[in-house]
Amino acid sequence: MGHGRTPVRTSAAGAVCAALLAGGVVGLAPAAQAAPSVRFVDITGDGGTVLKANVVTPEGADGTHAYPLIVLPTSWGLPQVEYLAQAQKLADSGYVVLTYNVRGFWQSGGEIEVAGPPDIADASKVIDWALDHTPADPRHIGMAGVSYGAGISLLAAAHDKRIKAVAALSGWADLISSIYSGRTQHVQAGALLDGAGVVTGHESPELRQIFDNFYASNLSKEQEMIDWGRKRSVATYVDQLNRNGAAVMLANAWGDTIFPANQYADFYEKLTVPKRLEMRPGDHATAELTGLFGLPNDVWTDTGRWFDHYLKGVGNGIDSEQPVQLKSRSTGGYEGYPDWKSVGETRRKIALAGSSTIHANVDSGADGGIVFLSSILDQVAQLPPMASIPLLPRRWAAVWQSERYGAPQRVRGTATLHTTLTPTKESGTLIAYLYDVGPLGFGKLVTNAPYTWYGRTPGEPFGVDLDLFSTAYDVPAGHRLALVVDTVDPLYIEHNPSGAQLTFSSPSDDPSYVSVPLREQ
Repeated sequence: MGHGRTPVRTSAAGAVCAALLAGGVVGLAPAAQAAPSVRFVDITGDGGTVLKANVVTPEGADGTHAYPLIVLPTSWGLPQVEYLAQAQKLADSGYVVLTYNVRGFWQSGGEIEVAGPPDIADASKVIDWALDHTPADPRHIGMAGVSYGAGISLLAAAHDKRIKAVAALSGWADLISSIYSGRTQHVQAGALLDGAGVVTGHESPELRQIFDNFYASNLSKEQEMIDWGRKRSVATYVDQLNRNGAAVMLANAWGDTIFPANQYADFYEKLTVPKRLEMRPGDHATAELTGLFGLPNDVWTDTGRWFDHYLKGVGNGIDSEQPVQLKSRSTGGYEGYPDWKSVGETRRKIALAGSSTIHANVDSGADGGIVFLSSILDQVAQLPPMASIPLLPRRWAAVWQSERYGAPQRVRGTATLHTTLTPTKESGTLIAYLYDVGPLGFGKLVTNAPYTWYGRTPGEPFGVDLDLFSTAYDVPAGHRLALVVDTVDPLYIEHNPSGAQLTFSSPSDDPSYVSVPLREQ
């Protein structure tokens, strides 16, 4: 994919190890309590691959009564004890729960297929096994999972009509728009997944080649990578999923640096089955984390309510609530909407007037932070990545600001950038940032997104339309919004040849702007 950088993966691998150690504590902490009702088993998956699993059954189950079944595939890099605390809670409320380690990880056999056809077939084999060896009711089957387990659950529901309900937590619907949005490699996210795969699993030769092409920016392999990702994206099979009719609950975090919120929101709009979308502050899987310890957790509580209604028929009201539930990064309460398009239905444009030229290849000081760490800090302390907007060097950053707002601006949904760009080279990358700027000029990051182009004629202008990552953020009265554009960010691989310059303009017949979605006051 043209000019790029090969990332240094040592720090990412170290972060992965730390995360896995934390995950081990999460999974193992409740194991002693759950042990009396847990059975550890081997299940033969697709092609004879052995999958390590555990089964939790309701107390007193003696085979005379059938119970709804919930299947939980593990997250990327975590062992099958990951869900034991939640499995125990679900079993206590009348479910047979089977959690299994997906192929290629830990003690399970096979190689990592990244939710490929063997993983989808494995999910059906696991259901077959549960129906043959547990008091599971074949008419009431659900699947759920965090991250990798979420993606596999959605794909399985699109291919197996027996699955009647899904809760997909911090997952993906479109793999390519997750880690290759704007035709730009999300390198920290990719390195984190790669590092975890190397440490805890067995990568297939195909996966190894995909990662290598991803890092090397091998443009000749771009379409091959896109096709590989589409095969592993439930968005490709949305019509099948709708025909099968499983009730789908999606939950994600605004700051998810592996599977950004946009791709879930876009997918949600295409569903015609009973559906629910929940968005909260945090990063990848951080909103669900306390629930894995067995602690009170909104995501897992709603997951239980979802299954109670759609697998047991309990009239708990979840089907009559507003189906889109959002929690702002700035406030503590939930907001309900009838659909995604109603989120931020009011829009305000900030004009990007004049002409601005920046030089590439240097980080201006505006950036999206560090994978996991920055969004967790925002989740816990409302401290997103910050930059001093007046001090950003205009040689390397283009900056536009709104007027000072007299009332709070409740940003909800997906901000969009439209501008005219004239590059001096045929390829390049820009990153757009939207900041909340206080009276002293310090900007808190509201959202960002990258954009990469190839094959353009140097000196010839072209239009750029870019969706920034969806978010919910309240800009206080007396603050401004600022759009900043530069060319380097540690989250992404950039493709700017040495000496490149980018000029942004606003022609009178096609003015440039950023459109900001706002909740009605």
